[in-house]
Amino acid sequence: MMEIVTLAHGAGGRLTERLIENLFKKYLNNEYLQQGDDGAVLSLPGTKVVFSTDSFVVNPLFFPGGDIGKLAVYGTVNDLAVMGAEPLFLSLGLILEEGLELSELEKIIQSIAQAAEKAGVKIVTGDTKVVEKGKGDKIYINTAGLGIINTPNNPSGKKARPGDKILVNGYLGDHGAAILAVRENIPGDFTSDCAPLNELVKSIIQEYPVHAMRDPSRGGLAATLNEIAKQSNVGIELWEEKVPIRPQVKTLCGYLGLDVYALANEGKVIMIVPPEIAEKALEKIKAHPLGKDAAIIGEVKEAPAGLVYVKNRIGGERIINMPLGENLPRIC
Repeated sequence: MMEIVTLAHGAGGRLTERLIENLFKKYLNNEYLQQGDDGAVLSLPGTKVVFSTDSFVVNPLFFPGGDIGKLAVYGTVNDLAVMGAEPLFLSLGLILEEGLELSELEKIIQSIAQAAEKAGVKIVTGDTKVVEKGKGDKIYINTAGLGIINTPNNPSGKKARPGDKILVNGYLGDHGAAILAVRENIPGDFTSDCAPLNELVKSIIQEYPVHAMRDPSRGGLAATLNEIAKQSNVGIELWEEKVPIRPQVKTLCGYLGLDVYALANEGKVIMIVPPEIAEKALEKIKAHPLGKDAAIIGEVKEAPAGLVYVKNRIGGERIINMPLGENLPRIC
C-alpha cells in the first residue's frame, strides 16, 4: 500500500519523528542536524551561533491572544532562546494565496513588526510568493532565525540527569485551547499564551546552570518531555497536582476527550535544572511577568529510561506517550 503524507506528519508527534528519522536524516544527516534540538549550534571563528527555522500554517489566522504574524516571530525567537542564544536576526518568507485582502495582510505585517520590536530582533531578509486561488489558505509564513551564544551554559535535550527538577513558567495548554475554542465556536475564557521567552530565559541561564530547555509547542508537554527522555536516556516523573493547568482548559479537554498534556503552547518554557538550585531558579522565574505562575512539576529519574509518566496525589501512575499526531492540526 502506498504511504502518503497526513496532517499528523506535521504535528510534532511520533509520525513527525519517523519522518525525520526515516527520510530527512537518511539523506540530509550531518553533525549539526544530528544535535536534534530546536536549533543547530554552529561553531564559527571566535563565537557560537544558533540557527533555527520554522513554518506557520495556523488556522484561524487571528485568535484570542495573537495571530499568525506574532506566532511566527515569537516561535522562532523562542526556539533560539531555549538553546541558550540571544536572538538577533530573522528572515521572513510569505506564501500568499490569490484573493487575500491587502488590509488583512497589512494587519499581519503590522503584528510582525510589533512582535519583532518587543522581542528585540530585526527582520533582515525575506521573500514573497503568490499561489493561485484555491492552492493555499490565505497565508503561510516561514521564518528563520540567527542568535549568538553569550553564555557557557548551553542547554541540550541530551543533558538531563537523574535528580534534576523540571520547571515550567506557567499554565499549560492555553494556546491549543484558544485555537480549538475559536474553530469550534466554544464559549469561555480562552486566550493563547503567545509570548517571547528570550528575556525570561536570559535572566535564568546567565545565573543558573540549566541542563535542558525546550518550549513545548506542537505536541505540548508530552512531546517535549518524551524527546528529552529519549535524548538523555532517562525517565521523567511528573506530579499531576503540581502541573499548572487552568480549570477551563481541563474542562474543555475532558469534554472533548483530549489529552491536556499534548495541547500546544506558545509562551511556555520547560527548564530542567540541578536539584540544588531548583527553588532559587523558580523564585527568579516567578519574578518575571511571564513566570508568575511558574512551578516545579516533576523530576528526572534514572529509570525507566526513555519513558515519561505522571503520578497523582494517591500514588497512581500512568505513562505519558509521545503523541501520534496532534489533537488538532494547523495549530502553529
